Amino acid sequence: MDQLESFLTYVSVEKGLSRNTIIAYSTDLTKFQEFLLLRDKDFVSFSRADIIDFIERLRNEGYSVSSICRSISSIKSLCKYLIIENVIKEDPSENMQAPKKWERLPKALSISEIMSFLKGDSSLAHPGPMTIRDFVMLELLYSSGLRVSELVSLKQEDVNLEAGFLKVLGKGSKERVVPVNTRAIKKLKGYINQQRQEILKKRQSPYLFVTGRGKPMTRQRFWQTIKALGRKRGIELSPHTLRHSFATHLLEGGADLRSVQKMLGHSDISTTQIYTKVTTDRIKKVYEKHHPRA
Repeated sequence: MDQLESFLTYVSVEKGLSRNTIIAYSTDLTKFQEFLLLRDKDFVSFSRADIIDFIERLRNEGYSVSSICRSISSIKSLCKYLIIENVIKEDPSENMQAPKKWERLPKALSISEIMSFLKGDSSLAHPGPMTIRDFVMLELLYSSGLRVSELVSLKQEDVNLEAGFLKVLGKGSKERVVPVNTRAIKKLKGYINQQRQEILKKRQSPYLFVTGRGKPMTRQRFWQTIKALGRKRGIELSPHTLRHSFATHLLEGGADLRSVQKMLGHSDISTTQIYTKVTTDRIKKVYEKHHPRA
């Protein structure tokens, strides 16, 4: 077993990281491994200069800031593992900083855009069960700020409609409880009692959002669905857009940062703080538009 396989086994079995995180590590580190092989190096012999050159190559190839940040994070995690296993003596990634993420702020829709978009199912004459399911999922994304992976993996037992909350298994297999608003609860009840049963056709499934084959909705399929719905409305839409809108609108409404951090499932509050920059920019634009002396 080579070092990359050993590392992926370690983070999967011993660290208990999610499948999506393992895939991200594998993608980033395979790319780094191929870069090192061109220099006749491997995961035992690379230097800090090799990491810097690799990051520079990603930048030159047009990778986004968030993708570069993820690659740095993957390499740093690999280095920690190699130190633990006594494969290397010094960490070449020590104190290496990721590029600032302010270059790409999260995109958030306005409240009026969100309200207009989420009325989409009611504007249709005879929406089918699949269409209603899709809009219930969209409503829940905005209501509770879920990641798309958390949304599609929800099970019926995770939903407490009477108390108005969801039990969510987030990154690193960390469980959290998030609230659901009354509008989303009403739509969820209707979907569970009617459309979900129509889609399943007497089949059984523990998952909340199911396909015509009785399987849970995949992340990829939902991404395609939400992109297509956005294009019909002339909006560049993704699951992240609704999650960003959820956080931004809460902060604009006066919610405190710690509460938003818990609802989003961020382990580090600095990740949540990016939304304060978004809301500050919005306030500045409103000021410049409406103040007579601006």
